Amino acid sequence: VLTAEADVATREADILEAEAQVKNNEDRLKTILNLVAENKEREWARLIPKDKPTFKKKEISLEKALAIALANRPDLKALQIDLKNKQLTVNYTKNQLLPELNLTASYWSPGISGSRIIYLNNNPLSGVIVGTIPGDISDSLKDTFNLKYKNWSVSLNLSIPMSNFLSRAAYAQARLNYEQALLRLKEQEQQIFLEIKNAVRAVQTNYQRVKAYRVARELAENKLKAEEEKFKVGLSTNYFVLQYQRDLANARTMELRAIIDYNLSLAQLNRALGITLKEKNIKITEALKE
Repeated sequence: VLTAEADVATREADILEAEAQVKNNEDRLKTILNLVAENKEREWARLIPKDKPTFKKKEISLEKALAIALANRPDLKALQIDLKNKQLTVNYTKNQLLPELNLTASYWSPGISGSRIIYLNNNPLSGVIVGTIPGDISDSLKDTFNLKYKNWSVSLNLSIPMSNFLSRAAYAQARLNYEQALLRLKEQEQQIFLEIKNAVRAVQTNYQRVKAYRVARELAENKLKAEEEKFKVGLSTNYFVLQYQRDLANARTMELRAIIDYNLSLAQLNRALGITLKEKNIKITEALKE
């Protein structure tokens, strides 16, 4: 009797501790969802899970996970864009150190209009006008379109920088910035590789834990059932039945905890892959429009 009463008291204490933990987790979730700030009445509302934690195996290899991460991680994409911008700056500053050669070509045809003055002996220096030949703007346009007076020109302009300290300094700084951006990209790729390895390993480990604890729970159920049958025919005592009940409760708790850990590891893997929003069908652009 004393053993049974002690076991009941222990379980009541466990229940009180579990209820307190549930309420603490509810309060943290309300804070994360900003429920209390939006409505003070929700501070006393209870959050009841709609479904039990599910267990569904997700097959993913390390190679596939790395490929997905390299294609979806926004932090990696930002570093890649920054590296391209640094490369453009290097190309521009390097181009400023090169000789500059400009080729200019032009072709034109003028038109002549107005009255033509005829000088004595066809010598304008004499200053003696002996007659005029009338003309108007149509003659000028006719000369232009008929290319009567063709003109063209070609020129080359070569500039060689002898000593340009500012351009060389800008080029050196651009190369340094590019090397630093490249180093940051490589470091981030290594960090992502480590995150993916840990996340995939956690998923695989927690999956095996769920399978092991499920077997343990099933065995605990069978042991309790067998012990209860023995108790009915007087071959066992309350002490052993209570002990097997406690073992079953612990086995169920461990299985549930393993399932929760497995789902958390899947969420962590999705975060490391950069596909959390895609997996949950969340589109930021549509949310902003609303």
